Amino acid sequence: MTGPLDGVRVVELGGIGPGPHAGMVLADLGADVVRVDRPEPGVEMIEPERDFVLRNRRSVLADLKSGPGRELVLSLAGRADVLVEGFRPGVAERLGVGPEDCHARNSRLVYGRITGWGQDGPLARTAGHDINYLALTGVLAALARPDAAPFPPLNLVADIGGGSMFLVTGVLAALLHAERTGRGHIVDAAMVDGVTSMMAMYWTLIEQGRWSADAGTNMTDGGSPFYNVYECADGGHMVVGAVEAKFYARVVATLGLDASTLPDQMDREAWPAVRERFAAAFRSRTRDEWAREFASVDACVTPVLSLDEASCHPHIVERGTVTERHGVRQPAPAPRFTGSRRTELNVPRPVGADLADVLKDWDLPWPSTG
Repeated sequence: MTGPLDGVRVVELGGIGPGPHAGMVLADLGADVVRVDRPEPGVEMIEPERDFVLRNRRSVLADLKSGPGRELVLSLAGRADVLVEGFRPGVAERLGVGPEDCHARNSRLVYGRITGWGQDGPLARTAGHDINYLALTGVLAALARPDAAPFPPLNLVADIGGGSMFLVTGVLAALLHAERTGRGHIVDAAMVDGVTSMMAMYWTLIEQGRWSADAGTNMTDGGSPFYNVYECADGGHMVVGAVEAKFYARVVATLGLDASTLPDQMDREAWPAVRERFAAAFRSRTRDEWAREFASVDACVTPVLSLDEASCHPHIVERGTVTERHGVRQPAPAPRFTGSRRTELNVPRPVGADLADVLKDWDLPWPSTG
């Protein structure tokens, strides 16, 4: 594997959700990621050997409740640049692989911790999932539509956006710090913190009195006609994101509407009526007809594609954004780096298959079984 993190060693204590995704991103960037899996079956939704989120790293088995398993993890931490864990607060310490234990072996280690609620606070030790973190931070309410319950946006916002990606950002920053100072950091990546940070623009609007708590009345929550989703004659959908005036004018013209009969674009009182006119126009043709109509119009209008359709779209195909490796489609590594070859996408390894190779490559002795 090649990439900007070539030579960086990462220990990933096996888990589900954002932790494995962060491990995938670090491995895709070229890091040597070793996943420490548990001997007992976990709660994985997909068989590990078929889960491409686990691509590009090797697997070793370790029972952290046993002395040899604990020693294996501490030995790996002693040779690593980064360790990532997603236990509830206090669990790693009870198992003997917490930050103090690992830093005693390696003071330069970046110790990355990812949780939903964070390492402290009243809810720190309670269970939760993406939807819970979105609900408590106000994000889910902001995703609601009028007269409808909030709808969960898959588990992309908290788990991946506010969790995995903020953990990766923190780890990379801490790696730079360790390189300059020789001292490691503990990275506390809490999903409630991450998604709240992602809402910075909306907190600004709230504090300025420019964002309403009434669902579907704001510019980007379905309230405006120029940032919305419209159903077409065949039940398909088109999206309009024409915030700028020049794009809005092109949408109006392409829909065959008379601009002189429309109010000012930013007249909020008129938005419901304009939405209806846009909706009526879109219902006059199928999704693919409108997609062809707008294909040559630079107006921020695109068809809503299924995942299967997206993988075949010419832009996605030409960039190789979705790639096929080892007989399965999967997202290609991102972001890209000029002058650097993309990481080869290796299949997920069988659980525990790589202990001998890892010990050899990391110059570690065979662990004691006593």
